[in-house]
Amino acid sequence: MPPKGSKPRISSSPSQHKVAYSGFVFPGTGELIINKSEVFNHETVIASLREFLRKVYLPENRKVALIRDNAPWHKKVFRRIETEDQPEYADIREKLTLIRLPPYSPDLNPIEQCWRVTRREVAHNRYFSDLQTMERALDKYFKEFKLPNEKLRSLCTFFHK
Repeated sequence: MPPKGSKPRISSSPSQHKVAYSGFVFPGTGELIINKSEVFNHETVIASLREFLRKVYLPENRKVALIRDNAPWHKKVFRRIETEDQPEYADIREKLTLIRLPPYSPDLNPIEQCWRVTRREVAHNRYFSDLQTMERALDKYFKEFKLPNEKLRSLCTFFHK
């Protein structure tokens, strides 16, 4: 038994396998949209943005304001969409307004609030025998937030006061 006051240690299966979740949360309602891929790179981010736009209803001539952070794969995607104005991304440009966060400010990004509580409630200090078991636990958890809900809405209250 470890000494009192020491950090707990949770075993894990050694693995290089990963799953990447992209998430979009609506601060006013708490609705969560999740997309899953094998890796994070600019191609999967573009695919995730397009999947998000397919899932969300937008009246004609309306846009969604999307807060982005400064992850390298996000920078490349948004440079191509915003700065380089590449025509293959016109579908994204016409439906999204991209808001860039200042460096080192993840607390301002609503989805980071979701990731924080997900780690605490699903993954922190828990052993998963394999990646599929962990994915099932995460997918089940995320499913709870597909509809408007107070839990995620309250995490993002500083955005709509």
